[in-house]
Amino acid sequence: MSNTAWENLVKKQLKTDDIYPILSKENLEGIVVKPFYDSVQEPFVNLPKIEESTHLVAKYHESLEEDVFAFILDQNVENLEQKTIFINNEELAGHISPEEQDQYFSLIDVFDEKQAVIKDQLVKELLAKQFRRNICIDISLHQNAGASIVQQLGIALAKAKELVEIYGSEIVNKLIFRIAVSGNYFFEMAKLRAFKIVFNQLSKEYDLDEIPYIFAETSLRNKAVSDNENNLIRSTLELAAAMIGGADAVFSNNYLVEKSTENSEEISFKQQIVLAYESIINVFEDASNGSYYVEDITRQIAEKSWAFFVEIEENGGYLELLKQGTVQKKIYDHAIKEQKWVEEGKIKLIGVNLYPKLDVKKSIEELYSEKEIKAVRWAEMFE
Repeated sequence: MSNTAWENLVKKQLKTDDIYPILSKENLEGIVVKPFYDSVQEPFVNLPKIEESTHLVAKYHESLEEDVFAFILDQNVENLEQKTIFINNEELAGHISPEEQDQYFSLIDVFDEKQAVIKDQLVKELLAKQFRRNICIDISLHQNAGASIVQQLGIALAKAKELVEIYGSEIVNKLIFRIAVSGNYFFEMAKLRAFKIVFNQLSKEYDLDEIPYIFAETSLRNKAVSDNENNLIRSTLELAAAMIGGADAVFSNNYLVEKSTENSEEISFKQQIVLAYESIINVFEDASNGSYYVEDITRQIAEKSWAFFVEIEENGGYLELLKQGTVQKKIYDHAIKEQKWVEEGKIKLIGVNLYPKLDVKKSIEELYSEKEIKAVRWAEMFE
């Protein structure tokens, strides 16, 4: 169908000749989104992932031991054999010494964001262990603090480059990236796909051809204390976006904000089970490949993220800009724009700012600091 034919069809369905003001949708990422697509500028090859099937990761509980293959651990558990283990506690990571056949990953961020340093001793200890992936680069904090998608990916690359410069290019295939996935469904799919492209491009700077190991978890930023059912729907969509985008592992943060129960932990994990077993989206390598829309925004995000990474490097690198407060200020500037969109209803949260039950309780100034990267949920303004 020709472009004109598409236009005529949309005009007929919307009963107007002026379709573009209706269909145009503004976004804070600076991504150009067309009303409809009939081609793509340059199709991508299939973007692979490392794991054959996306790991469905549960918070450890004894009752799940028989049925669950992958756990996230905050404390030591004996005799977990033939399981994939993601270590989420620095002290535990220092004490565990897995056998060579075990599947252990570290989720401990080796960067101290407040002191603007790499924890050198921790890096050396982790590199000495038989983990499948020893060194975690955590940008989930940045997403939850309000960083844009472009900022998140540019920072991930910049943090990776800092590590390579200190510990050598052999560290590249020992990295695991911890990424929070939020509610902008197609953009989040494109975020993970774009990261594969730019990380591969970075690896080629060191004569490698690597793809990133992505541990994706649901965002805290768009969840509300008094809105449990909607939290559950939001996190289900986030998990779906992560699986379709090609994450190697997914984890559901508890949908009950600040009041986790054993039952809510189980329900949070079973979101993944339903998605994986009912739709089988965890087994596809690059499920959104071929979607003109996702391909186009993937390309734009990749280009903008690479440009942001280059900007960081030209100005001294991630740690230097962290010391100067520049990174914090950039995230702060984006976060408050985003929060204002929430306040104005441009970003809609059912039960919070759409059909709201609550009034504004905290100002933007009370929630954010331009000197600190800290997690802030949108709904805190109204709680």
